[in-house]
Amino acid sequence: MEKHFELTDEAFKNQFTECTLNPEIFSHEAHLRLAWIMINDHGIEQAEKEMHIQLQHFVEFVGAKDKYNTTVTIVATKAVNHFMNQSKSDNFKDFIAEFPQLKTNFKQLINSHYSFDIFDSEKAKTEFLAPDILIF
Repeated sequence: MEKHFELTDEAFKNQFTECTLNPEIFSHEAHLRLAWIMINDHGIEQAEKEMHIQLQHFVEFVGAKDKYNTTVTIVATKAVNHFMNQSKSDNFKDFIAEFPQLKTNFKQLINSHYSFDIFDSEKAKTEFLAPDILIF
């Protein structure tokens, strides 16, 4: 089990937004969990904005600004929302168990929506590039 599960949703979100969360526990799964929490708290439109703003702030604070990708952040939030709309889960642990492809096949899932590699695109890092094959 990943370390981020040692925190409640509220504590996890608060530590992240206050930049007191240990960056070592902010894994891909933790990123998905944050999106899940933000969507539950704010709805998809506001969650996309919050994820973008808060992640930029967090990566800058921890000195990893070069790792931030606007498109991946927004698309990941949209993907979480897509699966949440199909989910029967009321907590993130059950949700990620219900849709493990978000964790295990994330790149492949996202790449199926684009005709180019958003993970290595300099433009995708600084602005949102909408999917050009499949839309969430």
